Amino acid sequence: MRTFNDLIEEASTVDVSGWGFAWLDGRATEQRPPWAYSRLIASRFSHVASALDIDTGGGEIVAEMPRLPPRMVVTEGWSPNVEHARRLLSPRGVQVVSVEQGQPLPFADGSFELVTSRHPVKPDWCEIARVLTDEGTYLAQHVGPASAFELIEYFLGPLPRQRLARDSDAEATEARSAGLRIVNLRTARCRMEFFDIGAVVYILRKCVWWIPDFTVDRYRDTLERLDAHIRRHGPHVAHSTRTLIEARREPR
Repeated sequence: MRTFNDLIEEASTVDVSGWGFAWLDGRATEQRPPWAYSRLIASRFSHVASALDIDTGGGEIVAEMPRLPPRMVVTEGWSPNVEHARRLLSPRGVQVVSVEQGQPLPFADGSFELVTSRHPVKPDWCEIARVLTDEGTYLAQHVGPASAFELIEYFLGPLPRQRLARDSDAEATEARSAGLRIVNLRTARCRMEFFDIGAVVYILRKCVWWIPDFTVDRYRDTLERLDAHIRRHGPHVAHSTRTLIEARREPR
């Protein structure tokens, strides 16, 4: 394995914009949930005239779709991702809209037959329900509770209160309160492996909410300890938690 300094230097300078993870090929792995989210939404896109993808990242998931609805819109709040999504999706006629987190969606009531999102930051159930047509569908894969906490807590220590966040039953209750009917709710826990310290630095730079104050200099001692552990014992193992949620808009 390359030296600690070489791995850190490379991972500290590589571009982390967008929401693709190809740089981690051969350096980290994550099991996929059994419901195959990309294939699931691809089948839905083929049967609607309008769709909205919320918190689209760099637009990578929508770009994978073999067929898009006649009206396809995506929203994103982080400016580097917005520009990445525009470069990727505009040639296919997708409208890319910048929406700051927590702000209302700039669309009329009942605008979309389908609303999707992979790993939304914090679903605004009232806004999702508002922009859906009657009997329109919200189909999304959410991050579940305590996702990747074996890695996060290695740096930050125990986080018992934070482990309770993103509960799927609580999200379902909020969705119902907003006028949505839950059709499907499933959870999965998926194994993650990080094979070198560069992969750890890369993911912490990309998923900035995991350790908000992360820099290599601030956490260098911890990174060195984790690097030594990986070299001695093999990959660092964590687990992601994912929730599949499908809900329909009750008639107004």
